[in-house]
Amino acid sequence: MSSTKPALPQNDNVAHALAGAGGGILSMVLTYPLVTLSTRAQVESKRAETAFLAAVRQIVAREGFSGLYAGLDSAVFGISVTNFVYYYWYEWTRGFFEAAASRAGRASKKLTTVEAMIAGAIAGSATVILTNPIWVVNTRMTTRKGQIEEEKEALGEKKKQPTTLGTLMALLRDEGPQALFRGVVPALILVINPILQYTLFEQLKNSYERRRKRNVTPAVAFFLGAIGKLFATSITYPYITVKSQMHVADDGVKREGMTQAIRRVIKEEGYAGLYKGIGPKVTQSVLTAAFLFAFKDVLYEQTVKLRGATRRAVKA
Repeated sequence: MSSTKPALPQNDNVAHALAGAGGGILSMVLTYPLVTLSTRAQVESKRAETAFLAAVRQIVAREGFSGLYAGLDSAVFGISVTNFVYYYWYEWTRGFFEAAASRAGRASKKLTTVEAMIAGAIAGSATVILTNPIWVVNTRMTTRKGQIEEEKEALGEKKKQPTTLGTLMALLRDEGPQALFRGVVPALILVINPILQYTLFEQLKNSYERRRKRNVTPAVAFFLGAIGKLFATSITYPYITVKSQMHVADDGVKREGMTQAIRRVIKEEGYAGLYKGIGPKVTQSVLTAAFLFAFKDVLYEQTVKLRGATRRAVKA
């Protein structure tokens, strides 16, 4: 994006939310096989651990290439809602801080590190509470498809693959509505992931724009987004593992708290157990974030133009 272009208004919360949702969908579709691999690795026992390439071959041989995309529909729905909610509240909070800075006569209206972290905490907490049920269903679908294929091989029977609606209804019938909020505590703690990611991204972006005297391009945003996500996911990965295990816990099993779950994993599998599937997860998270940041600014520009054209057409 060149500095010679007319500056687009950056205070359109809905346009930011739509652009974030669109960028999230595109990036999720591009990287979803890595989601499947990392999620299954997180919830399988140490005895069943499989090397990356062997896991790919195993899934394709047993389930076909579609096995790598188990739960994609719920993931696309989830990421669109997650990103829409996150970006709406993040930009709303950013606008609040920028207005406060303007009233206080601060030289720069750019968010400080503390302000960026507060904005991320508010947006992240709202997002977790509203979208945790979607990710519980997605995790169940991603892992249950593999379990069904194993049962089919063992029994020689045909079993119907789970659908998103079928998984949701079975969950509500067998375990009750509370099952949709399993893992919400580690998910709230994991709000620190986007806080770290977006704070680092914003600071790197601000530094780049100050030095180069121009806005970041999609290519630069791609690399800055990758750096931010690599840093955040590497730090918070043990909580991601625990959250995935809570999502697939059966109703008959005694409920574990987050601390208990972490201690159990360490006792049974050592500290390495907290990092199961980190290779594909970090790769997927970094690529997803990089694509998201690369797509988002372009989508935001087009969304603002489209919304402006729609308003003019309505007035005419």
